[in-house]
Amino acid sequence: MYAGLSRAKGDYVAIMDADMQDPPSLPPEMYESLLSGEYDSVATRRVDRTGEPPIRSFFARLFYKLIKKISDSDIVDGARDFRLMKRQMVDAIVSMGEVNRFSKGIFGWVGFRTKWLPYENVERVAGETKWSFWKLFLYSLQGIIAFSTVPLAISSLLGVIACIVAFIMIIVIIMKTLIWGDPVGGWPSLVCIIMFMGGLQLFCMGILGQYLSKTYLETKKRPIFIIAETNEDLNDEAETH
Repeated sequence: MYAGLSRAKGDYVAIMDADMQDPPSLPPEMYESLLSGEYDSVATRRVDRTGEPPIRSFFARLFYKLIKKISDSDIVDGARDFRLMKRQMVDAIVSMGEVNRFSKGIFGWVGFRTKWLPYENVERVAGETKWSFWKLFLYSLQGIIAFSTVPLAISSLLGVIACIVAFIMIIVIIMKTLIWGDPVGGWPSLVCIIMFMGGLQLFCMGILGQYLSKTYLETKKRPIFIIAETNEDLNDEAETH
């Protein structure tokens, strides 16, 4: 997909599957929507998942709900890669040269105005999907890692909670020992110490992860800003006319 977008030269660029799951009747409607000037992209989303196993549909919806909460990108439930885009949006997507690409996240991250066309799921004409449940699971993890650092924050939070719980338990054990003695022979305090050290390690790993995530995002070399339209473009058009 990236290779095609980088080589495309037209003012409008479309992406669609070749197995006829993407209705070929929609591009004319997409084109008319872009001509209005109100949108930079017209994308499609499935309103149902007819033909998919129920367990796969359940996890797909769960993933979209999760990524929408923890990511800054606009990722819509049921979104497809099937879309028609203006040249400015295509150039912005191509400028993101990262190797591990989560296309739906990239489309949302660039931030152009998008119109969504809902349609009912269509069975493919030929062939079978290459996306097994395991491949989709790994791809979803890649999407979360590429567009969210919330999991690292969660690990730090869990470490802080574990430390607090362990500290409270240590105080309870000390008070209990002073009042009733220690008939069990010290194992509760040992458990508390292990829990406290484990929580402290988890917290420190979360902090290290935050620093690593910043380095990871920097190595992607994503553009700091994206220009959709400038006065220079308008001046060039005026000179052409």
